[in-house]
Amino acid sequence: MSLRSAFAPVVVRWRAANPYALDTALAALVLFAVSLQWMFPDEGEDPLSWQGWLLGAATAVPLVWRRRAPCAAAGAVSVATPVQALYHAPPPDVMYGGMVVLYTLAALGKPWQRRMMLTGWIVGVVVTMQHQTDKEPFEYAFHLMGLVCAYALGMLARVQRAYTTELEGRARRLERERAADTAWARAEERARIARDMHDILAHAVSLMVVQAEAGPVVVRKDPERAEATFDTIAETGRDAMAQLRRILGVLKEERPDGEAGGRMPQPGVAALPLLVRQVRESTGLRTELRTTGVPRPLSSDTEVAAYRVVQEALTNTVKHARASRAVVELDWTEDRVTLTMTDDGRGPSASAGGHGLIGIRERAAACGGSAETGSGPDGGFRVVVRLPVATDREGALG
Repeated sequence: MSLRSAFAPVVVRWRAANPYALDTALAALVLFAVSLQWMFPDEGEDPLSWQGWLLGAATAVPLVWRRRAPCAAAGAVSVATPVQALYHAPPPDVMYGGMVVLYTLAALGKPWQRRMMLTGWIVGVVVTMQHQTDKEPFEYAFHLMGLVCAYALGMLARVQRAYTTELEGRARRLERERAADTAWARAEERARIARDMHDILAHAVSLMVVQAEAGPVVVRKDPERAEATFDTIAETGRDAMAQLRRILGVLKEERPDGEAGGRMPQPGVAALPLLVRQVRESTGLRTELRTTGVPRPLSSDTEVAAYRVVQEALTNTVKHARASRAVVELDWTEDRVTLTMTDDGRGPSASAGGHGLIGIRERAAACGGSAETGSGPDGGFRVVVRLPVATDREGALG
């Protein structure tokens, strides 16, 4: 254990103590120091008097108010010390009170106060000692160095306090920023989960509603096809449940080894052919998937976004467009993939509202892409989403 760490608890308790009690204890200590000449009168040759002791006490007692009234305390000590030195019964051997008030003003006072006090004490010491014929040259240096060192320690304490205050302020700012970042990340995660759950449920429920509406008609005319229809409803429901379990898996705590137990990856671009075929077989909507260009790697978030925007666009077509045909096109370039979903339904008036299109735009923006919606070239409704491809680093991490 280092010396600094050993004394750290003592320093913490000292700083946490009542400052008035500490100042009173410091004043008592200085009074004890200036009273040593009366306790051991045989050790020195200077004359002693009770008036001299009172002057010595006047250099110590004002230190009780050194932090509550630093200028007043410094002024009182600055007057009492040279008077004691000139009275010479006895003269101050060490200017304890002067060093304390210089330290205090250097640490707490304004610039003009501490500079004026340092200059006054240096001039006062030189002038006072000029009137004393028995002083040796080294005593000048001793007193002056004591004052300068006390002032330097006060300045060091001032700088240390300012540095500590700045660090504490920076720590508070960082804590606030971290809390804000955490709240933003949680909000983003909740929004992402809400979008995924909306897309999954809207798609599955739309397909199931279409099949359920056709079920009674098919049961009377073609029992075998009716059985297939109900199988499709069940399969759609199971698929939706599986995807919901994957989405809700992000809300569970990870295992101690850091791996997410039983958490399957979410569908991406590779699952689009299955999605298109599922919509075609479940609803009878003639759905086609076209791909141009060379497929390139996407980040994991972009993979999920590409799948979900196609899923939402097809869901809107099934629910609102009353279309007979839908085309999904993937156009790959060096820096992006463009997904275009077009149907021959009733056009923008039937699909312009709702949370689905908002979710498509939010997903595209979250991945650094863009989304456009509107009329198709031959009528109907069209959704165009442009997503960036992954960089080499994203591809390696994704």
